[in-house]
Amino acid sequence: THRAVVVHEAPVFCGFGAEVAARISHDAFDLLEAPVARIGGLNVPYPPARYEKLYLPDVDRILQAADAALAYG
Repeated sequence: THRAVVVHEAPVFCGFGAEVAARISHDAFDLLEAPVARIGGLNVPYPPARYEKLYLPDVDRILQAADAALAYG
């Protein structure tokens, strides 16, 4: 599809997925038809265990990012 969606549990900003997305953008820029989408934990400190499901990426957020990447351009 010439699109990429990076999903990880760390925060979106400065998380592991940010580096992966940067490498994909750098190494495959000419092949991409959409910006690299990043889905990760919310941009807040890691919560107690009982709130973990609210913090971590869920199926809906992942599908929204994939749909947006496919609809781009």
